[in-house]
Amino acid sequence: MDIVQAIGQQLGYAALQLLMQPFYYISVLFIILQYSRQIRMERQLFAVKLHDWLPLTLRAVLTGLLVGTAVSLAGVFLGAMVTPSAVLWLWGVAMLLMLIRIRYLCFAYSAGILSLLQWMLGWTLLDERSDWMGSAAASLLEIDAAGLLLLVALLHIAEALLVRWQGDRLSMPLFVEGKRGKLIGGYMLQGFWPVPLFLLVPAVGGASSGTTLPWTPLFGADWSQGWTFVALPMMIGFTEMTRTSLPKRKAKHAANSLLAYSVLLAGCALAAWLVPMLLPLAALVAIVLHEAIAWRSRLAEQSAKPLYVHDSRGLRILGIVPRTPAAAMGLLPGEVLHKVNGVRVSTKEELYDALALNSAFCRLEVFNNEGELKFAGRARYAGEHHQLGVILAPDEQANYYAADGAATLLELLRNRRARNRRDVSTASGTNEEETAKV
Repeated sequence: MDIVQAIGQQLGYAALQLLMQPFYYISVLFIILQYSRQIRMERQLFAVKLHDWLPLTLRAVLTGLLVGTAVSLAGVFLGAMVTPSAVLWLWGVAMLLMLIRIRYLCFAYSAGILSLLQWMLGWTLLDERSDWMGSAAASLLEIDAAGLLLLVALLHIAEALLVRWQGDRLSMPLFVEGKRGKLIGGYMLQGFWPVPLFLLVPAVGGASSGTTLPWTPLFGADWSQGWTFVALPMMIGFTEMTRTSLPKRKAKHAANSLLAYSVLLAGCALAAWLVPMLLPLAALVAIVLHEAIAWRSRLAEQSAKPLYVHDSRGLRILGIVPRTPAAAMGLLPGEVLHKVNGVRVSTKEELYDALALNSAFCRLEVFNNEGELKFAGRARYAGEHHQLGVILAPDEQANYYAADGAATLLELLRNRRARNRRDVSTASGTNEEETAKV
């Protein structure tokens, strides 16, 4: 009971640390900005709201709490020399990187850079200086770099599981420019989770517990002086763009890549802990291999044919509007509307005319994602919205498309809008609802 009481007391101190630090609030604010931007883009492109930022944010926060609990439990047996100064270093580097590219807001890059800096400082005498440079160098040299890289590997394992579980549900349909300037359909898979961690560390001063642990954690040089918990607010997330595959398939591929990366990084971190001279190798693996995953994904997209375009069979479905007849009939993104009420359709105008043939019932013939013909039907009720509820792949009448995503934090704060293909204002009279949603 003494150990349980001591753990509870130290966790309470750590929770107060978390509430006093700005980084957790910064990560939640960043998520709100991202999802708000996503919803504004949906309204501009399709004149409909497919998602709501508040439920998305709440789900991200709750999921992050679960992930943080799981990783913290694993950390109880691992241990790590993560000090408050290490938290400042990690977030400081992350914020600087985000000014360059938002996608660099990944602690694999921060931990890798800090590990390389620590290794390079080991060849200097900067930590012996009496000025601010000496203090900064001494603080950086105290970081448990190998433990930090292992922690990043654990977080990426959690991220891989979340991408596999939620990746396709966090996808957003878009109109984007193809290779030859023609508009095509695509999906942005994007998810972020704030993860509060409570890591067991050896006490180095301040509040600590005198109770002896019934186990010896793997990391940490000296546990004889007691132990405590340190609050470490982290954030994990992923961004993938696909024009050539279904969101679920893309999420599965991304999850497999992240899982392989995590296992290899964890192995390199353990090797660096056993053999410190391997630390720069583990740091390079953290950075270079992460970049290689992104490069491989882009290469796969460039080499494959676009999926979300119309073909000779009919009209390609890009997305489904929630709580509409299309959703009730089980239509899915990627499927092709072949016949509506017995009439073949190849344009939106033909689809409108075919729907008007029967005011009481809607019968569809659809090619599913396996290429097989399926049938779907539903009664149409008085007072019900006349639209089917599908977002079609773009055609020649589509004016707006998604601009390149915000590359830096400053661009995200500027709230960039969708681009107009024909350089006319939103108020020019274009009926965006008719050109995007049926």
